Amino acid sequence: MGQLADVQPNMIRAARAAPYLERDDEKSLAKRWRDNRDDQALHKLAHAHMRLVMAIASRFRFYGLPVADLIQEGHVGLLEAAARFEPDREVRFSTYATWWIRASIQDYVLRNWSIVRGGTSSNQKALFFNLRRLRARLSRHGDVSASVAFGQIALALGVSRSDVEMMNARLSGPDVSLNAPLTESDSTGDDERMDFLIDDKPLPDEAVGGEMDANRRVSWLREAMNVLNERELKIVRERKLSDDGATLESLAAKLGVSKERVRQLESRAMDKLRKALLDRHPDEFAALQA
Repeated sequence: MGQLADVQPNMIRAARAAPYLERDDEKSLAKRWRDNRDDQALHKLAHAHMRLVMAIASRFRFYGLPVADLIQEGHVGLLEAAARFEPDREVRFSTYATWWIRASIQDYVLRNWSIVRGGTSSNQKALFFNLRRLRARLSRHGDVSASVAFGQIALALGVSRSDVEMMNARLSGPDVSLNAPLTESDSTGDDERMDFLIDDKPLPDEAVGGEMDANRRVSWLREAMNVLNERELKIVRERKLSDDGATLESLAAKLGVSKERVRQLESRAMDKLRKALLDRHPDEFAALQA
């Protein structure tokens, strides 16, 4: 209990003073809660197992979260275990409750350890909580390179090596605010980390303007395509407007003409489109051509 110095002394004393329950007493209390919703029985059952909650909570103290909060979350898991426990099974309540207590504390740690959510899958969760332990175990077996260690940890936990490397980087240092000064000596705060992040994407107003311009040009093209005859329209669509882009040979076979004739028809159709666009939208089309 020495690791729980930041927890209220009254809570520690109360947990230490709680009597251990014999199997029959534990079973009787669990049945009273299950069958009659006896709050007093639930209180006695939970109170007797607060030592277990504190012991499990102390294992997660290295994540930098208040131990009192870890105990509180463990208590939530303890009550969840009491709600689901089946006293007729030959299982001690402490054995059953351990899983729920640990799961509740782990979820709390994952939610609050970093502002970036991690450990969303079971494999990632196992990686988060076991990486330090496995890394320490490997270091006791001699000078193991990081590359070899990451590979062995990935194999042991059933995750990819890149996941191990990414999690190791996350656990190596705390979150850093983008609004923090770029260097510790920059006390004025004029240069923030955010100032040096480069985003190649257009600004929102530019993106909207670009989308509006694109829609307008599409409508111009559809209007101009009315000047094409059926064969020219087919060639333009299959050669210029298709994702695959039909070859001259394939179009020649479809139209029953030579490859050179298809090329001539395509060139003529493109000239007609340019003229139609220039006649109907001279200023805009001239700017695009420039």
